[in-house]
Amino acid sequence: MKAALACDALSMAVMVHSDRGSQYCSKRYHNLLAKHGLLASMSQRGECFGNACAESLFHTLKVELIHGNRHTTRERLRHEIFQYIETYYNTVRRHSALDYVRPTSFEQHKVA
Repeated sequence: MKAALACDALSMAVMVHSDRGSQYCSKRYHNLLAKHGLLASMSQRGECFGNACAESLFHTLKVELIHGNRHTTRERLRHEIFQYIETYYNTVRRHSALDYVRPTSFEQHKVA
């Protein structure tokens, strides 16, 4: 992976998830996040599954949408990611965290 890709991704981020390493807990790191209007996301100490759902989403997104596909522009990729999440991942795809139920069905059941 090239540094430019990581830097571009960070410049588009709203939230940054990391482990609880001292470098990510440092005042310098948090000041940099604040300077760029970013929010820090960390699991609780000793809780390795605290962000499992988000990590699962990113893994699935990479496997099902990103890897092996060519995206001509950043704007096109942004559109495809939005479409994937809003029209498939959040509505149609079954989730293991929801006992393999579609999110829309899960929400309807909880409201009823």
